[in-house]
Amino acid sequence: MTQTLPLPASGTTARASTVLVADGWGDYALIDSGNGAKLERYGRVTVVRPEEQAMWRPRLPAERWDAADAVFTGSMDEEGAGRWRMARPLPEAWELGYGSARFLCRFTSFRHLGIFPEQRSHWDDMALAIRRAGRPIRLLNLFGYTGLASLLAADAGAEVTHVDASKKSVAWARENQALSGMGGLPIRWIIDDAMKYAAREVRRGSRYDAVLLDPPRFGRGPAGEVWQLFEHLPEMLSLVRQLLTPEPLAVVTTVYAIRASHLAIDRLVRQELGDLGGRFETGELALAEEGSDRLMPTSLFSRWSA
Repeated sequence: MTQTLPLPASGTTARASTVLVADGWGDYALIDSGNGAKLERYGRVTVVRPEEQAMWRPRLPAERWDAADAVFTGSMDEEGAGRWRMARPLPEAWELGYGSARFLCRFTSFRHLGIFPEQRSHWDDMALAIRRAGRPIRLLNLFGYTGLASLLAADAGAEVTHVDASKKSVAWARENQALSGMGGLPIRWIIDDAMKYAAREVRRGSRYDAVLLDPPRFGRGPAGEVWQLFEHLPEMLSLVRQLLTPEPLAVVTTVYAIRASHLAIDRLVRQELGDLGGRFETGELALAEEGSDRLMPTSLFSRWSA
């Protein structure tokens, strides 16, 4: 579901901001949010995780939150490096699905579980664009994490190059590929620093019809390379522009940086891709609460499409 919300008029020109709202599905739900946290369901497992933007009060009683299976504590104590407090014995990994793909959830030491459900609009729209293209599509997924977007794009017909600096993330993505029965799909799994890889691809003359770009605020490459979003995103987008074929399909950028503005991301993306014509769409990704009209903002995005 997509909602378009107008920004306040400045006295001269009013621009529109798009809010892409992701509803839950059988294997995921945002149950409640508030007081700097969110209560979610991943399959049969309920978790409480920090969420800085949930400044309001929860809708549900404290008893519902207290009954969660796992809570991210954010502290290092006798619970070990996992930083999770478990209310009952839970598996190290458990299987969920979205569309044609299957994937594993895990408790990580940095509060994530291996999937960003708010990005389902990107997954769906990219897969639809690939199917409608009527021609072979090469897609580059930078900072690809555990591979769900890559799997869905490949299943839609794209030849995918998936790049992530983390060996664990790429190994996890390969597990998801096997779990999905998609071992025969054309996906290259690359463990590398995303910026260095993109620069080498430019020098090699490689070209892609579509690019997914989901950079962290801060990260390190396999050889200790440092990624700083505000410092390096402009250069990365310049490389992405050089990597596009003469008839590109789409470029999707997602930014998890609260102190940024979607207007800043919009300006930067238009600077690098404005000569392509086509359609620009910029705004926020949000999760819809189950049984409520409340929305939980999660990130900024910018999408260009032909």
